[in-house]
Amino acid sequence: MSVDNNEMLGDIEEVLFSVGQIDEMVKRIGAEISKDYRGKNLLLVSVLKGSIVFMADLMRSVTIPARIDFMATSSYGSGTVSTGEVKIVKDLDIPLKGYDIVLVEDILDSGKTLNSLLGILWSRKPHSIKICTLFDKPERRDVDVQADYVGAQIPDKFIVGYGLDYDEKYRNLPFVGVLSPEVYN
Repeated sequence: MSVDNNEMLGDIEEVLFSVGQIDEMVKRIGAEISKDYRGKNLLLVSVLKGSIVFMADLMRSVTIPARIDFMATSSYGSGTVSTGEVKIVKDLDIPLKGYDIVLVEDILDSGKTLNSLLGILWSRKPHSIKICTLFDKPERRDVDVQADYVGAQIPDKFIVGYGLDYDEKYRNLPFVGVLSPEVYN
């Protein structure tokens, strides 16, 4: 994709992570997961839609046998702040009992959505659950949820690209950038 003539660029204040930087983060996390889960019953669970791009690259960076599944939740609507009320829009296909789960998220922000999701997933009796997020925004945390695998910590700015969106737009940018406040204010 040619970024030079992309009409979404005018809405981006700054690029936080380039395509190359993201690739390095994903490969590092994939290597960590491969080392930690060797000989285990690994199931990568992607929380749609934001983590789809990350999940696609991450699963190709994992060098051990792994199954994948997807679930979709809703807690944002068209806003920029999580409501904390998690609605499962698409549930998992695989029963979790006995699996070592790595829950793959695009961004860990308030932690409300993940906290609710963890309760739901633990009730299904997996062997273990760890959280993997490409981006961690600890300044915004409202509940005590910590990621086990993190691509990078980011400042309290609204970011888009590489799967992250605002009102279902900007997911297809190949980099991660800060969205101009004029777009969402």
